[in-house]
Amino acid sequence: MDILTAVHTDTGLRKKNNEDSICLKVADTSIGKVVLAVICDGMGGLSKGEVASSIVINAFSDWFEQELPEQLSRENWSDIQYRWDRIIKEQNQRIGTYGRKIRSNLGTTLTAMLVVDSKFMLIAHVGDTRLYRLDSGIHQLTEDQTLVAREIRHGRLTPEEAKRDSRRNVLLQCIGASRLVEPDFIQGRVKAGEVYVLCSDGFRHMITEEEMYTAFLPETLQDEIEMEKKAKRLVELNKERQETDNISVVIVKIL
Repeated sequence: MDILTAVHTDTGLRKKNNEDSICLKVADTSIGKVVLAVICDGMGGLSKGEVASSIVINAFSDWFEQELPEQLSRENWSDIQYRWDRIIKEQNQRIGTYGRKIRSNLGTTLTAMLVVDSKFMLIAHVGDTRLYRLDSGIHQLTEDQTLVAREIRHGRLTPEEAKRDSRRNVLLQCIGASRLVEPDFIQGRVKAGEVYVLCSDGFRHMITEEEMYTAFLPETLQDEIEMEKKAKRLVELNKERQETDNISVVIVKIL
């Protein structure tokens, strides 16, 4: 199995800093190709969001380099999820402690994906960054941990009402700004022909799922250059439609 990847991030139209942080690592191992993709959106309404997002990204990068090789040798997939859970909770405490020290609120969302050839896939999620799978259609795999998403699930808001709701950016939990964090996890396996899209909320506000699916249609993504071009095209489309947030996307194509 082979895997193609592409990434693009943009500060956007109004913000001075890019509070999104991304980690994308690819390794050829004795049990096949391994890919780690992580996207974190530092909280735009909180100060130093870029610090919080980069702290979490660095923790996952260090895990990939220092701990994953030994875990792969044992193929103990449950141990990887356990370790991810500990990393997230450790960074929640670390960022929270740092924020209290400097008397500032820090926070970040997280969506992370690990692919170990066709053997194993793990997704971790906190907040409202998202992960989609594209095959014969487009499927949102992560569930937004936001107040309006909860209201939609309980039937108290419609999706149309949620788009206009003044609480639409209120998170139920995020790393660093919540006392306790309980990440969502998904385990599975990838299949040839699938495309996975990780994105910050700034990437999806001004475009539809249909536009995303058309741009990243699995059979049209033949190489990483084309994948990056299409990622940039959608980022520019968001900006043309006056998206004000940072805009970031990671694409993973399974061959």
